[in-house]
Amino acid sequence: MNQNTKTAVTESRGLNSRVRYLTVTAMLSAVAFILMYLEIAIPIVPSFIKFDFSDLPALLGSFALGPVCGILICLIKNVLHLAFSNSMFVGELSNFILGSIFVAVAGGLYRRKKTKKAALVSGVIAAVVMGAGSIISNFFVVYPVYYKAGMAEEAILQMYQAIVPSMKNIFQCLICFNLPFTVAKGLIAVAICMLIYKPLSPILKGRNA
Repeated sequence: MNQNTKTAVTESRGLNSRVRYLTVTAMLSAVAFILMYLEIAIPIVPSFIKFDFSDLPALLGSFALGPVCGILICLIKNVLHLAFSNSMFVGELSNFILGSIFVAVAGGLYRRKKTKKAALVSGVIAAVVMGAGSIISNFFVVYPVYYKAGMAEEAILQMYQAIVPSMKNIFQCLICFNLPFTVAKGLIAVAICMLIYKPLSPILKGRNA
């Protein structure tokens, strides 16, 4: 094989790799977008906080193609959802911030050692980091946007107090409610991912893995 042929083969493989990257990212983004509508209300958190499985496709993409892919999926699904949402962008903003933290940490750690155990550990760490991030992002970014959009801080606090009357302030609510909820949401995504990643890996990567 001469040099020109080698170059052509390399370029062809590079093009195929980029096409697959874009295709898989688009496919997982579409699945994540659909999953955002399969929301489940949880009685132990205020009604505006709902559980969904849309972080799962982003986690799959992050493990298969890297954390940038996972973040892109988080971005695309929320941009698409924004067109059909009445959350004044606040829900999408929160979903993007936390989802990006989750998949960036999980995918970044997994890239260092690609084993099943490493994937599990990476996912668990990412879920905990996302939980901690939910306190910071909600307190300093998301909830202040809610306040400016017309939902008073007192009204949000009352939603938490309807569940646990002893709650005294938003920060306390975030620790007692949002932190465990967000960690649990991440752990569920990790558990499902561990069950389905291996069978899906050849499709996501385009080769046996």
